[in-house]
Amino acid sequence: MTTAAPAATTAKAATQNACKLCNPLGACLAFRGIEKCVPFLHGSQGCATYIRRYLISHYKEPIDIASSNFNEETAVFGGSHNLKLGLKNVTQQYRPEVIGIATTCLSETIGDDVPMILREYAAMMGSEGPMPTMIFASTPSYSGTHIDGFHAAVLSAVRTLAEEGPKRNLVNIFPGMVSPADIRYLKEILNAFGIPFVLLPDYSQTLDGGPWAEYHRIPPGGTPTSAIATTGSAAESIEFGSTLEAGKSAAGYLEAKFGVPRHHLPLPIGIKSSDRFFAALEQLTGKPMPEIYEDERRRLVDAYADGHKYVFGQRAILYGEEDLVIPMAAFLREIGVLPVLCASGGKSGLMKKRLLELVPDMEELGIKVREGLDFVDIEKEADELQPDLLIGNSKGFAMSKRHQLPLIRIGFPIHDRFGGQRLHHLGYRGTQELFDRIVNTVIEQRQNASPIGYTYM
Repeated sequence: MTTAAPAATTAKAATQNACKLCNPLGACLAFRGIEKCVPFLHGSQGCATYIRRYLISHYKEPIDIASSNFNEETAVFGGSHNLKLGLKNVTQQYRPEVIGIATTCLSETIGDDVPMILREYAAMMGSEGPMPTMIFASTPSYSGTHIDGFHAAVLSAVRTLAEEGPKRNLVNIFPGMVSPADIRYLKEILNAFGIPFVLLPDYSQTLDGGPWAEYHRIPPGGTPTSAIATTGSAAESIEFGSTLEAGKSAAGYLEAKFGVPRHHLPLPIGIKSSDRFFAALEQLTGKPMPEIYEDERRRLVDAYADGHKYVFGQRAILYGEEDLVIPMAAFLREIGVLPVLCASGGKSGLMKKRLLELVPDMEELGIKVREGLDFVDIEKEADELQPDLLIGNSKGFAMSKRHQLPLIRIGFPIHDRFGGQRLHHLGYRGTQELFDRIVNTVIEQRQNASPIGYTYM
């Protein structure tokens, strides 16, 4: 009698439909928030095309990304010549003040020494007049996510441009990867408090501007290089990002190099996190919260009371960047929604720790926290957890359709809806909009599931 061998367990060997995007994509986005800056990828043309397509689909704006255009020969013998020629061409065609250079997997794998190549290029071009400022960020896609690339570009900009000087009445704001609408809201708040500020990056106009009478090769807007130079003499830096460690952050660099205190906060989503942000501004300026934001807070508290009966007890799977998922989970607990799974493709190793700081009863509630997941993993969790809602970016649409679950779109990318670049997430105003969308999604789902429906709430 032959006994059948036990079935082999197949280990998962590769990511399938990643819950993250590539490192240089984030760097290109950050570079678009610097005035008169052209993003430049040291790698293949395909990488630049992919990133342009992704960004244009979300922001609905023209986006140029230059490339050193690797080919087979370059991949073997190095891309020094291509990089120098590409920088020269971009300088002649675009006349930028800044070129933001990010690496791709290919140039990182073959080991191109980009800083050395840039020094050689500067020496070669020295006699041909003023050169653009070169900001270089190492962003291999096989390491980290688009958020890592974003922060690497911001850090490199500050390292390159920040200068020491007498302390001044100035605050640095490093908002992280938020929407253009959120950036405009942050600037409105800072202006209302009456404090001078430098916000980096600022793509609120370059990626969400008005129509042009003629095409601009470099869109107007962005943080001026002269403003970035003053970040070393600011009174304080406020930086959003739950898992962003000081050694990898612009605010951390300014604190270590120039003694600018770093105030590190999670994204201000929800009442409690927004309160912390406004309290930091009150302490910094010595001024009370402007009445307009007191009113926003009061309306939000009233909305919580009015809408609580609809959303209490709902179960949600929450996914996306770690720095967005963590404060969103705390906000969901404020409104009575249980985030049964908090998932991210990032692998900071800090996600659970930071969540516990904002949601201390997380483990008692049975909230699962998973890092390094792809959408195949998340969908398997959905089979087990039976959520009522999915909350995250457009990449979860196929899962929502298969499971017949409503998808509340937040963050980046939002490819299958219009206006993703104008979604608010931050502060009392952004929280109000998020809360309204969640409540209305629950109501719509119940209407659709009812055999008779109802038209009055």
